[in-house]
Amino acid sequence: LGKVLAITSGKGGVGKTFVSANLAAALARRGLRVLVLDADLGLANLDVVLNLYPKTTLHDVFTGKAKLEEAIIKAPGGFSVLLAGSGMVEYSRLTPEVRDEFLRVMESLVPRFDVVLLDTGAGISDVVLFAVSLASEVLLVVTPEPTSLTDAYATIKVLVGQQKRQNIRMIVNQTARPGDGRAITVQLQQVVDRFVPGEPGKPVKLVHVGDIPVDPSVRQAIMRRQLLMQVTPGCPAGLAMV
Repeated sequence: LGKVLAITSGKGGVGKTFVSANLAAALARRGLRVLVLDADLGLANLDVVLNLYPKTTLHDVFTGKAKLEEAIIKAPGGFSVLLAGSGMVEYSRLTPEVRDEFLRVMESLVPRFDVVLLDTGAGISDVVLFAVSLASEVLLVVTPEPTSLTDAYATIKVLVGQQKRQNIRMIVNQTARPGDGRAITVQLQQVVDRFVPGEPGKPVKLVHVGDIPVDPSVRQAIMRRQLLMQVTPGCPAGLAMV
């Protein structure tokens, strides 16, 4: 994995933040220093998933009300988080100020951790694409639904066109059967090969990282606002995260 990993998706509701938080917990278990940055500046929800009530958020750092150190908090699961604070409407557009602040925060954060996960917003807004551009690796979360795959394709097209990405890693969430995720990745790859030409001699490659099976434990963990990796790490979805 790269030092900075962006976790993104074409549409909302596919489990992107759930993946970010539990992947962070799985990496922290291996002894890595991990931070999750809530880069979904307009509709942040990492605090809800982790049941945290932050006093200081990215908003305070951006506006100079707090130092970066004050906004980094320990999450259950042994990793650190930097929460955005939800409803930051003024940050749902990428102004030069937001861009500069974001860069400043990233420059300061990256040397302190082994892995920084950027939990971005869904879709292809300029804020999302800017956050993704800061990452060395992109992890695209999709579900087997047609709408999710159509939106994932749109995202891949933009990432290749604008950021010249060659490798995009994929996690398929809510799979019904083993092998579904790999089949979906192959299908998407065929569409990409036909319609998204990369640079000459540099084909775009979708890398299937893994599947997270449909699992009632996931819903229970989300409803309780707990990390799956803490409550039921041995359940099928928990084992998939490792």
